[in-house]
Amino acid sequence: MATITKRLTAENKPYYTAQVRLKGYPAQTATFNRLTDAKKWAQDTESAIREGRHFKTAEAKKHTVDEMIDRYLSGANLNKVQDDHTGLHLRRWKEEIGYMLLADVTADTLTLVKEKLLNEEFRGKPRSPTTVLRYMASLSTVFTTAVRDWAWLEDSPMKNIKKPKAARGRVRFLDDGERGRLLIACKASRNKLLYTCVILAMSTGMRQAELFNLKWSDVDLKDGFLILHETKNGDRRRVPLAGHCLELLREHAKVRRLDTQLLFPGIKNPLNPIDLQQPWETARKHAGITDFTWHDLRHCTASYLAMNGASMADIAAVLGHKTLQMVKRYAHLSDGHVSNVVASMNAKIFGGAQ
Repeated sequence: MATITKRLTAENKPYYTAQVRLKGYPAQTATFNRLTDAKKWAQDTESAIREGRHFKTAEAKKHTVDEMIDRYLSGANLNKVQDDHTGLHLRRWKEEIGYMLLADVTADTLTLVKEKLLNEEFRGKPRSPTTVLRYMASLSTVFTTAVRDWAWLEDSPMKNIKKPKAARGRVRFLDDGERGRLLIACKASRNKLLYTCVILAMSTGMRQAELFNLKWSDVDLKDGFLILHETKNGDRRRVPLAGHCLELLREHAKVRRLDTQLLFPGIKNPLNPIDLQQPWETARKHAGITDFTWHDLRHCTASYLAMNGASMADIAAVLGHKTLQMVKRYAHLSDGHVSNVVASMNAKIFGGAQ
């Protein structure tokens, strides 16, 4: 229940102290110059406590966006954060609004940052709507965690923001000539692991973080497979190894380092994964390959699978997607396979028709 007490200042001016006490909750107190304000606060606060809203609002006034993001990152899957650039996105949000209390972050605040991102150039090109969507999705996940798991917020301010329309999924893969030139350049690299890593990435569709964080305990060279324990979608994934990539790994195992569990350890610190950014860029330039990133090796895997008759379900299983939505972009590459299926169906059903 609520009580309001009238008091007098040293100048003999009245003021009002309102207190709300409900069983099972700490007492809430506030002071007002007007009786009407005290009554309204008491009524609103009592309603909010009964409905479970009040203390979430109070928490939102105690914590900043910086604190929220730091807490999220401290418990996040670091491989996932590295692989999908979540850390990069969240650092940008911290730069823009990290100082703000959560209670002060509105949809308008976030929309202004969204529009700023859309109107900026990145590496000489306008930032794509798809990239901005990823920035928004990264922060939205953090807000959702703060609402659901920590009760720091009543609701996410990202919830009702209009999202930019995403571009169609990128499909950039190497043709036969490009692939040949790139592999020759990788084999000629000073870094002797670059060629093996590129072959492995192209053969399996593993994400960069999944590949570079592999441990020998995850690999079965006898039966030809490996297990990914930390993946983007959170599920373990069995990855088949075959042909040239399996041969390379078996050769690599003969010279494995004994001071680390990593398949591909860093040069200076073997406990950290390898960094192939510079060797990769050098090889790519020597091969004359443009508009192609390391992540596009994953597109190569999916595209080659599609062109060799794999179904969308097969491709999703290899890449580790839970649904077929992400692999529909490769459907046009498997038209021959689809045509054969349709032809087979028609021959069976209508083969005897005159």
